[in-house]
Order: sequence, then C-alpha cells, then structure tokens
Amino acid sequence: MAASTLTEVARLAGVSPATASRVLNGSARTPGKDIADRVRQAAESLGYIPNAQAQGLAKSSSGLIGLIVHDIADPYFSAIARGVQEAAREQRKMVLLASTEGAPESEKEAVAAFAARRADSIVIAGSRMSRPEDREGNAELAAELDRYCRNGGQVAVVGHAVVGAGADEGYHVVQVPNEELAAELAAELAAISSGGFVIIGGPEGLLTSDDRIRGFQQGLKAAGRPAAEVLRTAFNRSGGFDAGLALAARIKAVQSAGTTAAEGDSPPAAPAEGPAAPLCIFAVNDVMAIGAAAALRSQGLRIPRDAAVAGFDDIETLRDFRPALSTVHLPLEEIGRQAARRAAGKDGSAASLTPVTGQVTLRRSTETVA
Repeated sequence: MAASTLTEVARLAGVSPATASRVLNGSARTPGKDIADRVRQAAESLGYIPNAQAQGLAKSSSGLIGLIVHDIADPYFSAIARGVQEAAREQRKMVLLASTEGAPESEKEAVAAFAARRADSIVIAGSRMSRPEDREGNAELAAELDRYCRNGGQVAVVGHAVVGAGADEGYHVVQVPNEELAAELAAELAAISSGGFVIIGGPEGLLTSDDRIRGFQQGLKAAGRPAAEVLRTAFNRSGGFDAGLALAARIKAVQSAGTTAAEGDSPPAAPAEGPAAPLCIFAVNDVMAIGAAAALRSQGLRIPRDAAVAGFDDIETLRDFRPALSTVHLPLEEIGRQAARRAAGKDGSAASLTPVTGQVTLRRSTETVA
C-alpha cells in the first residue's frame, strides 16, 4: 500500500499543505488548536508518517546525535554508548553509530556522513593517536570537525581533544584523569607487592595508553620502586593475550630455575629466603588484562599465586571474571551521558561542570602478592 502524502492529509483536514506541514513537522508557527487537532486526526486516520527531513528543516534540528567509537563490541565503548543513548532519550533524539577501529581516516568519514545527515551533535569516544603515520588522518579529521562546528554543529570528545582541531565554539572535551588514577593504582599495588612490575601498554602514541603508563610509572617512583618494564602491543584483548604468553614463558623459566636449584646436589650454605614474590602485571585497560590472564592460565599459571594482574576501566564484563580483577573504576555510562549533554548544551558552562572521577578497586587478582 502506498504511503499517504501530506497533500492528502491537508485535503482531508480542509487546510493548505503548508498549514498541515507546520502542524506535523514541528514548526514554531503552529496554527490554532482546533486546526492542529483536525490535521492530526486526519494524519492518524490516513496512517501518515511525517518526513524526518522535513521535520528537521522546520525545527532547525534533525533530532540526531552521531556517536563514533573504536569498537562497539568492546564493553568500554558499549557502556559509553549506553550513556549517550540515555542522554539522547532525554533530548528526544536518536543516535547514529559508527565503529571505526580508531583510524582517523574512518572517523573523518563518519563525521562527514553525520554532517550530511544534519546531526545536531557528534560524540567521539576513543583514544587519540599522535603517531607520525596518523598525521595526515588527524589533519583531515580536524578539518572536517572544524567545518562541522562552523556550520553550527556541536562536538564532544571523550579524553583528549582531536589532534589539530581548532574550532573555538561548539567544541567540548570530557577529560578523564587517566594519569592521576594510574598513579594511585601503582601506589596501592606497591604497598602490597614486593615483586617486580610489568606494564602491558598499547602502541606508543596512543594517548590514553601513554597517559596510564606515565601515571603508573610516576606512582611507582613516588613509592620508591623501580620503573616497570613496558611491553607494547595491540590495545585489545588479543594484544593482552600475546603479551601474557611472553610473560608466562618468563615466569615459568624463573620457576623452573628455582626448582632446579632447590633439587641440586649441593645444599645451600644458608637457609633459603623462600620463593620470590610474584610478578605484578598492570594492563592499561581491562580487556588487555583479561587477555593476559587467559594467556597465563593457558600455560598452567594461577592468579594471583604465580602472577598478580590489574587492569583499568572496570568494564561490566568483569562481574563474571574470576579471579575478580583489580582495576580502576571509571563511571563509563556517566561519561557518555555527560558528553552527549555537553554537546547539546545541557550541562552549563565548562566551569560549572563536575569533573570525571574514578576509584582504585583492588580485588582478588592482586591479593597476597607481598
């Protein structure tokens, strides 16, 4: 069955198509109540569906929010997306989603697509890249965002500003204290662990990862502990798993050497001091920590007996992870809500906004590591 047209609604209601459009598409120039009721009744009886583009033109708003994430399958991004969705419902808007794997070129294409659909605002979640190979992509993304803002769009970015973006108006950054929280985590782990530390981080130039690595090293230094070795890998579960396999080989080699020495023909001249404290592994996000823990288990190692493991973000998936993972809790859904509200101008001036905070949460995965 063919869809009813605005002209047919206007004819049934006895009004002009322009009047019917003002009623159904949300124009500020609304006719009298009797006329408006007559138009709505006619539209309902004909099953008329308003045109979203026409509504956007009438209201100077498309009712759309664009959301760009690295990977919607990652629980970190799905939690932020849930917060954006809640804020969108408050604003009576719909969310358009783009999952880009973090490539600036793909993010630029997403911004252009959202701008073409006249999205009222765009939220970008995911670490920024400052690697030399990303320079051109960052420049193109920044130019696209600046163009969008100059045309009245609003942008909110979680974490760091887009590298090179220069728009003065319509641009908001929801800052996350990654460095400070990582330093707090290091201090608490140093207080309970006498073993060494290793950091599993993302590629150099991934700003969120670099912030967390830097903060953790600062926390160790403040606690009087040596700097941790840093293993660079992919910023995902697979990267954590690969790093975990490499660490498992080291741990087993140390354990094997200790067993061989204990079983030697010559007894020690002095009583042994006991086994060395287990290695403490800090992965800069929870999915990497989960991958590292899976790798350790695949090699017959137990957590925290053979190695302690900690992550960062406190993603929802951790509810089912055993042993319970020590991490830094971030209010991910609230971060998403705040980003969407800021981009819509719903949270007041930047000076009045409540900053994002987090909390170190120690659990079973780092217990009894002294």
